[in-house]
Amino acid sequence: MFCDLYYLSTPVFPPYSIGQGMMDRADRRPPFYICLTLTTTDLHPRAGHPSEQIKLLHGSLFDVKCIDLNEEDGEGCGWIQHDNFDDPFCPALAAAAEDVEPDKTLPLLDPDHELAEIPVSEIPKCPQCSNGLQRPGVVWFDESLDGNMLDAIDAWIKQDVVDIVLVIGTSAVVYPAAGYAGQARSGSTSVVTINLEAELPQNLAKLKKNDFAFAGDAAVLLPKLLEPVIGQPRKDGTYCG
Repeated sequence: MFCDLYYLSTPVFPPYSIGQGMMDRADRRPPFYICLTLTTTDLHPRAGHPSEQIKLLHGSLFDVKCIDLNEEDGEGCGWIQHDNFDDPFCPALAAAAEDVEPDKTLPLLDPDHELAEIPVSEIPKCPQCSNGLQRPGVVWFDESLDGNMLDAIDAWIKQDVVDIVLVIGTSAVVYPAAGYAGQARSGSTSVVTINLEAELPQNLAKLKKNDFAFAGDAAVLLPKLLEPVIGQPRKDGTYCG
């Protein structure tokens, strides 16, 4: 097996490139890896990762769910819609979908441009309960992660010895994601860290036996490290291994 835990915490490759090539090969065998990601932009599904092997720790911007502002915890009725790519999401948010010339500033991001307040009445209501409002299916500050998802990750880690943990493109300081490398570690586990600061003295001092660290752009280093598995890149972005 290539690895039991494939821990990718930020998107470091474009869709249909490294991820697609690697997953094409992984799909031919039992699911010996799991991808834990903090990204909310759905790059991993678009890169071909099997959905059952991806855990979107912070949710997805393209999921829409119900929020009830009248409830103390904000929990809605449970309605959720996946893969909503409407742009703009609703007429009140049309300013966020504007295009401008490359040398100009988007009005939404211009500090000198006063934004109009959006009335709550113009935010789409939940189609299921009609009481709650629709909101992005992401984890906002002070919100808890999905408990069932965390339980599933813990169970996966405990079911067998993890051979390799790949920590890619992140400093691994945001919990609980930052704790999974240590949680998955056993006597023979290799933790491979790839980020811009991986080889700083203070980070190298944290390495344990069997660990590796590679400093640099993960989008450049990762294809080189995985070349024995995925092969060399073709012009169309796929891999020939």
